[in-house]
Amino acid sequence: MFSRLSQVARHLSRPLPNYAHNSAAAIASSAKRIMTSSTVADRNSRTIHTAACLIIGDEVLGGKTVDTNSAYMAKFCFGLGMALKRIEVIADDEGEIIEAVQRMSTNYDFVVTSGGIGPTHDDITYQSIAKAFSLPLILHDEAYARMKKLSKPHPNQPDFSWDEDTPQRKAKLRMIELPTDSSFPLEKQVIFPQDDLWVPVSCVNGNVHILPGVPRLFERLMDGLKPFLLPRLTDPEGKGIHRVLISTPQPESEVATYLTELAGRVEAKGVKVGSYPRWGKKRNTVTLVGRDQEFLESLVAEVEKNVDGKRVSVEGEDDEVEVEK
Repeated sequence: MFSRLSQVARHLSRPLPNYAHNSAAAIASSAKRIMTSSTVADRNSRTIHTAACLIIGDEVLGGKTVDTNSAYMAKFCFGLGMALKRIEVIADDEGEIIEAVQRMSTNYDFVVTSGGIGPTHDDITYQSIAKAFSLPLILHDEAYARMKKLSKPHPNQPDFSWDEDTPQRKAKLRMIELPTDSSFPLEKQVIFPQDDLWVPVSCVNGNVHILPGVPRLFERLMDGLKPFLLPRLTDPEGKGIHRVLISTPQPESEVATYLTELAGRVEAKGVKVGSYPRWGKKRNTVTLVGRDQEFLESLVAEVEKNVDGKRVSVEGEDDEVEVEK
C-alpha cells in the first residue's frame, strides 16, 4: 500500500506540461501546414466552387446586433453560382478566429470574414488572422493615403490631425495594418472594390477575404468584389443558380413520396428538390434549384400537377387575405 502511495506521490510531483507553449507551437505548426498544403497563388486563382462565411463578434452572439451579412453573402453566392457551404458565428476570441480561418481556408475556395476590424481594443480580426498564417501586420501605404483623402473627420474630433502621433491616430491606423505576405504580390493581397471608399479588402492566404461588419460597408464591398471573382467562376458570365418556387396547399406528408422520387430522378442533372412548411399559412412551398434553367422549366408542369400547386415568383404572393367580418 505504501509503495502504491509512493508511486502516486511521485506522479503528482511531476511538473505539469506547458500548455501555453504547446498551444503556441501547435498554432505555428498548423499555420505552416496550411501555408504549404496548397500554394497561396493557387488558392488565389483557382476556379471557385465553394464558399464559406465567418461572422466575428461578441455583439452578435450576445444578441446586441442582428447579423444580416451572412444572409447577404448567401444571396451573393447564389446569384453567382457559388455553393455556400458554411456560415459560422464566433466570438472576438483569438483562438476561435485562428482555428476557424485556418480550417475554412483549407476547405473552401472563397472565404469571407465579417467584423472585428475597427479601431478599438476588441477588434482583433486582423491580428488573429495574421497569427493564423504566421504573417506580420504592416501599414498599407495606399490604404493610408486613401484613408486620409476619403475619410471624414468625426464631429467630436475637430482638432484631429494626421500629422500628429496621437492615440486617436494610432487607433485609426489599426484599421489599415494588414496581414502581409512578402512572398506574394501586394496588389493581390489588398483590394479596393469601391473607388469612393478607403476601406480595403485584405485577402490572406490566397482566399480569406476580411471585411468590416457594418452591413452598409459589407454589402458595398461584396458588390465591388464581383468583377474580381467573375473570371474564376464555373460560369464566368455570372448567371448563377436558378430557383423555381411552387406553392402547394398540400401538407408535406402528402407530397413527400413524390418529392423523394423526383429528387432521386433529377439529382444527376444537378437539381435539388426542397420542401418548406410555412407555419400559420395555408400553402407550403416546393423548390427546384439548379444551373440548367431549361431543364428546371421542363419540370414545372409535372411538379405543379403532382403537388396540386402553382408556380409563384415570390413566396407568399398567393396567400389568401383574411377579410374581417
